Amino acid sequence: MKKIDKEKVFLGIAAPLLAIVAAFVVTALVLLATGKEPFSAFGIMFEYGMKSDSQVYILNKGTTYYLAGLAVAVGFRMNLFNIGVDGQYRLGAFFAAALGGALTLPAFLQIPMIIIASMLVGAMWAGIAGVLKVTRGVSEVVSTIMLNMIATAIIGYLLQPGRLGHLDAAGTKVSTTPLPESAHFFEFPTTPEPVWGFVVVAALAGVWFWFTLSRTRFGFDLRTVGQSGTAAEASGVNVKRMVVTSMLISGAMAGLIGMPTLLNDSFEYGGDFPVGIGFTGIAIALLGRNHPVGIALGALLWAFLERGSGKLEFEGYDKEIVGIIQGVIVLCVVIAYEVVRRFGLKRQQRQVGEKLAAQARESKQEVSQ
Repeated sequence: MKKIDKEKVFLGIAAPLLAIVAAFVVTALVLLATGKEPFSAFGIMFEYGMKSDSQVYILNKGTTYYLAGLAVAVGFRMNLFNIGVDGQYRLGAFFAAALGGALTLPAFLQIPMIIIASMLVGAMWAGIAGVLKVTRGVSEVVSTIMLNMIATAIIGYLLQPGRLGHLDAAGTKVSTTPLPESAHFFEFPTTPEPVWGFVVVAALAGVWFWFTLSRTRFGFDLRTVGQSGTAAEASGVNVKRMVVTSMLISGAMAGLIGMPTLLNDSFEYGGDFPVGIGFTGIAIALLGRNHPVGIALGALLWAFLERGSGKLEFEGYDKEIVGIIQGVIVLCVVIAYEVVRRFGLKRQQRQVGEKLAAQARESKQEVSQ
């Protein structure tokens, strides 16, 4: 049993490591083709990434990416492709920011209210795709893509002066009403910049994700439906309800994505609020194999690469080099997983063949005796 477990762990780690190594090799070849020295570029990135301010940036940015990866992974474990995480988290953060700016309550009420509001909006927006899938057979890929566009239009319409928008004193920026002091989340006092306290919430979300999917009946049913909806339905699982529930949970988790930025950094929702993080979460969930620990490592790697891109530009390298690394990682992840899967399958077939051959030899010996 221990041997099998070790082999599974090895195969699980081999795929993302193989993808990362392949991505750096491909990037090195691209740099050589453009006349640049690859090892110097990688050295600059690693040296800059080890600085104290970079480590704080990586941890803070990684917190947001981690939540995005978890939101996507919930759908993946159910065999649902929730591309709408980006729209869900932006819409949730927008309405939560508007609500938080309109009310002033004690911190122990204000902060939970904002977080819960964002999660509810995200869940409701994702639930639309779930209901459409089980009632009308609409693919969640198509519906969530369209819902992303609708979310963008809704935010653009409401984020205007006279509606939910607020024009700053200089008259140059439109955003929601700034959150009161009671809505500011705590921070860890590090230098030169503080570490966002929302990293604690992200860690708790990861623990909840692992426990729910690995140690509860609901998680078992969810994984069963993801592997075979027909088999799950035959065993008594309400597949349609599981689809809607999974989308609601994925959307609620997406509602947390914008909270680190809103409660620890910007304290308002404006035109410069981060976009596209939902799509980054897809890559991170794939890289982390939908496991909370793997997703955490993938989120930190993504934040590290993003941090290094700025330094490369100052050193005369093209900033797009990091984009190449990230893109190749995603491509290599898919290929590496398939290679490792086939390798593991062949090993299992070989082991089964050896056991059958050993049993056949034992049977012949017994007959001869």
